[in-house]
Amino acid sequence: APPVASRLQARSSAFFAPRSNRRAMLSRLLGRLLRSRRPGCVSLLPLRVSGSFGGRPQTVALNHAYSTDSENSDRSIGRYPIPNKKNLPYDIVELMEEIEVKTGFLPNVFKAMAHRPAEFRAFFAYYNAIMNKETGNLTKADKELIIVAMSTANRCPYCVIAHGALHRIYSKKPTVADQVTVNWKLADLTAREMAMLEFALAVCRAENITEEHFQKLEVHGFDREDCWDIGAVSAFFAMSNRLSHLLDLHPNQEFYTMGRIPREKEEKPSS
Repeated sequence: APPVASRLQARSSAFFAPRSNRRAMLSRLLGRLLRSRRPGCVSLLPLRVSGSFGGRPQTVALNHAYSTDSENSDRSIGRYPIPNKKNLPYDIVELMEEIEVKTGFLPNVFKAMAHRPAEFRAFFAYYNAIMNKETGNLTKADKELIIVAMSTANRCPYCVIAHGALHRIYSKKPTVADQVTVNWKLADLTAREMAMLEFALAVCRAENITEEHFQKLEVHGFDREDCWDIGAVSAFFAMSNRLSHLLDLHPNQEFYTMGRIPREKEEKPSS
């Protein structure tokens, strides 16, 4: 992969290029980013869980239009109109199709944010930076647990349901996210997870963050960079929760059952 400085320079060049050249440059940049993914790098969702996403086949039709004009379930996504696929910038369509192919469905947040392409790019760029980073002591399950707890505090149905599903998949624990949604202090959590959620909720509620908050986390093995990660996830999804309220964003039906029921093991062929 190219050095970070080179990638940032490429991004800056793309955004400050003349309008006539901007789309082509952004498309080339996205293509390079997709091709340069390191082995094992996780995308925006947990992709390819034993050949499927949450036990669902990955076969999906990509020729439909994302539009509230169509007579399908897109009608109930949220408050704002969903752009027709043919009217969206190429880089956004490419990302949406990649996610849909690999997961078996397209989460509604992608469709809703496509109403504003510039904000779509910024939203998912920061999402990817904090959720898919390869350093630090936070696991994928840790981050999803943070999102569930603070989305509950912010009363955001979309994020509670969607990220509760992702926590079930990453943690392999089908009940913890539901427990946290009801009362995180009574949930089956470790002392480490309790300290992590206490800090995340302090950030979520805009409390005065003191050295005592950091010291409580350090007892459980978190360093200062981990504290930043916890705070960044909490802060970003506080914004995401409020956008979901604004958009009246509805969760995909697929999220409700994901990770709840163990998938049947494939029968081994007889020798």
